Amino acid sequence: MTAILVDVDGVLHVSGEPVRGAGSAVARLRAAGHRIRFVTNNTTRARAELAGDLRALGVELADDELQTTPRAAARELAGRRVLVLAMAAVRPDLEGLDLVEEGADAVLVGGCDEGAETGDVFAYGALNRAFLELDRGAELFCLHKNRWWQTSRGPLLDAGAFVAGLEYAAERDATVLGKPSAPYFEAALEAIDSRPAEAWMVGDDVEADVGGAQRCGLRGVLVRTGKFRQGAVARSGVEPHAVLDSIADLPEYLARCA
Repeated sequence: MTAILVDVDGVLHVSGEPVRGAGSAVARLRAAGHRIRFVTNNTTRARAELAGDLRALGVELADDELQTTPRAAARELAGRRVLVLAMAAVRPDLEGLDLVEEGADAVLVGGCDEGAETGDVFAYGALNRAFLELDRGAELFCLHKNRWWQTSRGPLLDAGAFVAGLEYAAERDATVLGKPSAPYFEAALEAIDSRPAEAWMVGDDVEADVGGAQRCGLRGVLVRTGKFRQGAVARSGVEPHAVLDSIADLPEYLARCA
């Protein structure tokens, strides 16, 4: 059977409200023998908490089936002195990193919860401290570079705007550790022992989810939940292998493709 990488925010839920049929779709995919890995750019809570939230919404998964960007950062930046701009809730997943306020080898930019004030993470003083470390030679990393994300209150500005500002000021590019980076997809496939040609990526972001996966050789399915916008699809130049109303339609679609 095939391997399936499943995005979380906008695919399984929106602001904690489950997408209708998401839990049963995951159960049906498992029953059909598909290997599943949940992959998220969420930067607001630790993996164990995120997995618990999904179980509460009716999606059955083990903690280690969920791949998060903070844990990817912990692997990538091991042994470095790191200045972090991220919510305190994700710091347990950064275990093992030497977190510092100055003298950093790397600056790591995370994100902000919709219920928090952006200033909690991206206040001028915090951004300027990050810029000074970059100006002194630190490398710039980010958990993701998403422009915006979809919530029950509508679209909200995401961390990409602040990453772009630091890139502009420091005159250097950030290394993206989450989707759409190839190492993130490769790690997900390795975890479920799959080759790209055997795998599908299901997401609501045509660029980070579908486009990123296709560049790595996976097939991409875009769902019309979460941040889906038809105009964004047209502008992206990405051609999904399929566009479905929601993940609830995925089991039948894959059965037809078999």
